[in-house]
Amino acid sequence: MFEPVFISVMALMSIGAICGLVLSVASKVFYVYEDPRIAEVEYFLSGANCGGCGYAGCSAAAVAVVNGQAPPSVCIVAGMESAIAIAEVMGVDPGSAEPLMSKNECSGGNRADDHFLYNGVNTCQALAALHGGQRICSIGCLGQGDCIRACHFNAVHMGPNGFPVVDETMCVGCGACEKACPKNIIRVRTMSERLLHFNQEDDALAPCQQTCPAEIDIPRYIRQIKEGDYAGAVHTIRERNPLLLTCGRVCPHPCEDMCRRGIEDEAVSINQLKRFVADYEMNSGQRLPIPCAPETDKRVAVIGGGPAGLSCAYFLRRLGHHVKILDMMPKLGGMTRYGIPEYRLPKEVLQWETDGILNLGIDFQGNVKLGEDYTVDSLREEGFDAIFLGVGAWKDYKLRAEGEDLDGCFTGIDFLTRFASHQQGDSPDDVAIGKKCVVIGGGNTAIDCVRTLIRLGADEVSIVYRRTRKEMPANMVEIEAAEHEGVQFHFLAAPVKAVSDEKGHVKQLEYLKMELGEPDASGRRRPVPIEGSETLMDIDMLITAIGQGPDVGFIEKEEAIKDLEITRWSTIEADPETLQTNIPYIFAAGDAQTGASLVVEAIGGGRRAARAIHLYLSDEAVTPVPNSLRKRHIPESLFESVNGIAPIKRTPMPEMPVEERIKCFDEADLVISETDALRESNRCLNCCRICYDKDSCAA
Repeated sequence: MFEPVFISVMALMSIGAICGLVLSVASKVFYVYEDPRIAEVEYFLSGANCGGCGYAGCSAAAVAVVNGQAPPSVCIVAGMESAIAIAEVMGVDPGSAEPLMSKNECSGGNRADDHFLYNGVNTCQALAALHGGQRICSIGCLGQGDCIRACHFNAVHMGPNGFPVVDETMCVGCGACEKACPKNIIRVRTMSERLLHFNQEDDALAPCQQTCPAEIDIPRYIRQIKEGDYAGAVHTIRERNPLLLTCGRVCPHPCEDMCRRGIEDEAVSINQLKRFVADYEMNSGQRLPIPCAPETDKRVAVIGGGPAGLSCAYFLRRLGHHVKILDMMPKLGGMTRYGIPEYRLPKEVLQWETDGILNLGIDFQGNVKLGEDYTVDSLREEGFDAIFLGVGAWKDYKLRAEGEDLDGCFTGIDFLTRFASHQQGDSPDDVAIGKKCVVIGGGNTAIDCVRTLIRLGADEVSIVYRRTRKEMPANMVEIEAAEHEGVQFHFLAAPVKAVSDEKGHVKQLEYLKMELGEPDASGRRRPVPIEGSETLMDIDMLITAIGQGPDVGFIEKEEAIKDLEITRWSTIEADPETLQTNIPYIFAAGDAQTGASLVVEAIGGGRRAARAIHLYLSDEAVTPVPNSLRKRHIPESLFESVNGIAPIKRTPMPEMPVEERIKCFDEADLVISETDALRESNRCLNCCRICYDKDSCAA
């Protein structure tokens, strides 16, 4: 009895030993290594196995992440915390953990004209295969709803106007709609990708947006105002321009020159609408939240706290980088604070705006000057990975005329800066104001000077300009305002010299009368002096405001940047598309790079530089925007006539009465009412690349 049992046990043990040996050998022969990170990544996924990410369950998604085929944010169910944890496992920039969001960029739909009838299969893919689609617009939405059918989360629906609308509360950023669209109208992007998207040739853009130096989506924010979504309008503007309060007051709105309504009627008052929603937020008692990407541990020093520096710092911070602004002045704002008078841009308004930017977590150090209080080398030693130069254009051009340095003679920026510094308590020194004051120049600085002198109580204030009123580069509304306030204009007058009294104080200005000759390189007719027309004007104060440029003297004091390339106009040489200088870690924009220009130009340059710096910090090639539309227009979007437009009177700018405003520095131009804002927003044709609302005609 015992012997058969023993034999059986021994047989089973032998079989087990043989199997173990075979398995042991097999494990060596057929061994498959599994990256331990796969299990870690899968742990942080939702475990839903829903397939919404495009992979067959969480295990497959984890493998894709580890193999570099999917981003840390691959899971559409788990939140950003999950994505950040996965990014940490993978050792990648946590900025890639941002959630994706879908957005339809075309607002054509049913209003878009057809160039042939279509009776085939009702899908966008089929329609696109036939001559690119039935719409005249080359890039417009085809309206058959492939994106809607592709979305498994009920986040896309067909709107009443025949184009898909994305419900952001339902969108999970899976990208199915984008893959289904043959025209690339639906785009799925992270917040960072949206912030750094620049106008491209194949975008659905209205002419006004193509013209805006900051590239704001103007039709969208006006449409949001029309719908009463003021917060949404603020967010739309702020995606491109962090200084909407400032621009709403001082921007000369070049966008309005390209407004389609203006072809047949008066242009929409785009800038007044911007100011309306900007003031709405400021006066609401609370700040709208501004999201930022996860921290990247990269550090950027922004030198200069003017519009370019503030814009660059703002976008870099929103991209997750640590930013410190350094400025030679005690407060932020640059020329907007020290060069634009209080009656145009109140300091408390600017302060509210700059405080909001700093509240994102940006550091600021004022009263420090590059080359004296710190150097580029010291910044690098502190651990800054990149440096942005936005030092502005603070150096006034000289008239190079006899007597321009007499007592009572000033330059434009010097005068405005000294007065602004004293006015807000930054400097104890006041400026002695004359009774008969003359300002030489025809730009905005000259106008700011004369309007300031009027408010300071000067008896006579005049502008002397060597061309005619038509050639003045200042904003026309500012010229007209100066006229209304009593400023006298002496056109075709070229200053020759300032004449001194016995105490060395200016007492007269000598000028030559001019006549216009042939056009010069700028296209303006060149002023030619009239022989024997010397004229003396009695004055006791002279301000020269003939232009300004950057002061790049700091380069001579800096060993680290002694080879920084400078143009013949003493501006910083930088690639116009990337704004990277010949020193790879240094970027420049704003007046320091372009010469004196518009505030909105500096803002657009700051954002463009932020894009390039972000690429540099991410160890990516610093390349231009593909198919960049910078300062160009899409030919097919420019019309000579606009059919179906009935004239509707443009909303006038409310102003403080002249007799009141010349006695104080209170804001002269006021904000439009909500009623007027809604009325003005209804004048907008909601233009896209080609189509527009032809029924926007009712008063």
